[in-house]
Amino acid sequence: MFAVFGNPVAHSWSPQIHQCFASQEGRQLVYERRLVPIDSFADKVQEFFRSGGVGANVTVPFKTEAFQLADEVSERAQAAQAANTLFMRNGRLYADNTDGVGLVRAIEQVANYGLCDKRILLLGAGGAAQGVIQPLLNQRPASISIANRTVTKAEKLAAKFATSWLPVNEIKPDYDVIINATSGSLQGEMMPIDLAVLARAELVYDMMYGSEPTLFLQQAQQAGCRQTVDGLGMLVAQAAESYYLWHGFRPDINDVVLALRQQMDQP
Repeated sequence: MFAVFGNPVAHSWSPQIHQCFASQEGRQLVYERRLVPIDSFADKVQEFFRSGGVGANVTVPFKTEAFQLADEVSERAQAAQAANTLFMRNGRLYADNTDGVGLVRAIEQVANYGLCDKRILLLGAGGAAQGVIQPLLNQRPASISIANRTVTKAEKLAAKFATSWLPVNEIKPDYDVIINATSGSLQGEMMPIDLAVLARAELVYDMMYGSEPTLFLQQAQQAGCRQTVDGLGMLVAQAAESYYLWHGFRPDINDVVLALRQQMDQP
């Protein structure tokens, strides 16, 4: 048995995604959504594994708690200080974080864009940004700069990963790739970025996704950016890494992204 734990969780595409992966492998799979009260995450997870659960995905707001609950954590989870994948290994609860590798694979395999030697601008300095920096650095970009409205948060995160930082209002058109790791798209906020910065970029990526381009991607398109991509590929790719950890089978992500996109476009 497998499940995704979150609050809210009814919107989660995880069951459909993992069933697509299981179909590729020819596996029968039970995968459920588990709505967890805010103060009951540890109890619900422990109950799940005691009752025969094999693997769990974790979504907001429990990723930090999942990291803290585990007996062992991966290097990726350690770098992110958060976990989105749990399973038992040698009788101990093991935590991993597949968000960063999901972002990288989505950019490289879905968007067909290589990150090596590129100048990357990462917008945001919260948990979403922290979870992807090390996997981005592993691609050997020319540089990664972190921009955030709260300068102290950007400075702290940049120091942890030995990257540079700058205030949002001081961004210059110097970047090949711009990745939005803020929640601005969910809140309908326009990013205070000069259009020249977006126009200069070869790729603008928003971790958020929807049936229509996010507000941030609309900004980039209006500025004339060459390629804009939302976070649906990241969603599928991070799930694919979880599936690989549980089953030892690496799914093809492109067909699943296409299938989900078609479902999202249906009225």
